[in-house]
Amino acid sequence: MPNLKDLRLRIGSVKQTQKITSAMKMVAASKLRRAQENAEAARPYAERMERMLLSLGASLAGREDMPKLLVGTGSDDTHLIVVATSDRGLCGGFNSSIVRSVRQRIRELKQQGKKVKLFCVGRKGRDQLRREYGDLIVEHLEEVGRRGATIDEAKQIGTRITEMLESGEFDVCTIVYNKFKNVVTQIVTMQQLIPYNAPAEATEDEAATDLGGAIYEFEPDESEILLGLLPSNLSVQIFRALLENGASEQGARMTAMDNATRNAGDMIDNLTLQYNRTRQAAITKELIEIISGAEAQ
Repeated sequence: MPNLKDLRLRIGSVKQTQKITSAMKMVAASKLRRAQENAEAARPYAERMERMLLSLGASLAGREDMPKLLVGTGSDDTHLIVVATSDRGLCGGFNSSIVRSVRQRIRELKQQGKKVKLFCVGRKGRDQLRREYGDLIVEHLEEVGRRGATIDEAKQIGTRITEMLESGEFDVCTIVYNKFKNVVTQIVTMQQLIPYNAPAEATEDEAATDLGGAIYEFEPDESEILLGLLPSNLSVQIFRALLENGASEQGARMTAMDNATRNAGDMIDNLTLQYNRTRQAAITKELIEIISGAEAQ
């Protein structure tokens, strides 16, 4: 049974931990608001770009000179999975949920006889995956979005993916990230980047018309616009994934630190109760010894 000194030290240690978790919760809450605003603001732009790309692709369907970013290599033997995680922990199951989905996807692809390569964005995903799939990791980036994701970082990733596609290193590219829903809910999302995969909610009518019924007219030629739009779309979709991940990370960290602070409070209450009982027992024992000594005289 621990003595009074041990209990005092443990209570003090838990209180210090509680201060740290409470401070981290407040920091995550302050970062969450801005990250959430950025993620929500990027969604309409990315969605409209997808619709524009869908319209262009539909108008050029059947041509033999279609870009690889749009139609791929014509094969699906080699899959590149971009794993977007964080560089820091203490954010609950944020990173684990992404890695778990990636592992499941790798197993599915290998069962189909496909070759898999991993592009890890973030240290936590790389550290968890390299234990089992270290030989599949071909690229790794850290400190992406440390002070908030930027379009330049997304372009850097997009440029590297494009270079790998042109050199024939993969056929299909998919990015895995957490889509922000609310503070306690983040949805693991797998989005195919190459070849371009139209969103499930897109329809043939949306490919030809705008919300107001206007028909798209392209100037200059559609193929020329497509060549410039495809790299931009790749960067925008990666940028949206990074923003969604940033908001999800802060939401998960805020929830995890709130739970940790509450648990520390419960532990302090239990330790304080145990301390008081131990102290009371020690005082009672001393009184009994004093009274027994007085009676013996």
